[in-house]
Amino acid sequence: MFERVVPVNKDRHGGKKVRASNDFRFASKFHVAYVTVHEFARAAAIYPLVFLEDKDQFRSVALMGLDAGENLFIDSQGQWQGSYIPAIIRRYPFALTKAPEADRFIVCIDEASDLLSDTEGTPMFDEQGNATQVIENVKRYLGELQQMDTMTQEFSLFLVQNNLLTPLNMRVNAANQVRNITGCYVINEERLNKFSDAKFAEIRQKGYLPAIYAHLISLSQIERLAGLKKPAGASVIEDAKPAASSALTASQTLQ
Repeated sequence: MFERVVPVNKDRHGGKKVRASNDFRFASKFHVAYVTVHEFARAAAIYPLVFLEDKDQFRSVALMGLDAGENLFIDSQGQWQGSYIPAIIRRYPFALTKAPEADRFIVCIDEASDLLSDTEGTPMFDEQGNATQVIENVKRYLGELQQMDTMTQEFSLFLVQNNLLTPLNMRVNAANQVRNITGCYVINEERLNKFSDAKFAEIRQKGYLPAIYAHLISLSQIERLAGLKKPAGASVIEDAKPAASSALTASQTLQ
């Protein structure tokens, strides 16, 4: 999705404008999108929410396709066919990167994006070189996302530390082919139900219960993906029982 990300700079981007657009073709090749725990409740009604391994941690993602390189929620006109669009998609073409100095982040933009223009859209800087409301809104939005990301990382770490994640292996019948879906992790409901009252109270106190149940409910949305893959009606033919495991990890746009 991001091709040429650079820090926003008034000298470099003083004459640039940002176009508003409902064309999401830039995300048409992404079959997963990172979602924060704050998005789980809305996203769970549309996408299966799972966990993927990302280097040394696990990240929560929404599955938007059955195969890498396909997003089943974007039509031929670039319109998003779903009532909720993940925040990481909406924030495009902006992103935050960590500065060399600790505890500071830099607002960046993808210079390869079609949303960046010399002639159309809202200016990023005024004639005096001051950031316009566009940049101020971006800073606020990305700052909020960064806080949400911190809580989401803590949530994923809690799941790992308490051995709640387990691999999910499933087969689906889509486009007249049986496809194996592996590499995802889900919360093991059986282990969750065996937690002591004290441990369950800890989960509630941390505010994790809504996210846990939203995730578990969302898994039925795999049927939606199969149906979108083959409008005639591909369906899940088997949901293999997950094997026991304590590991888990994952992958990662504005308005």
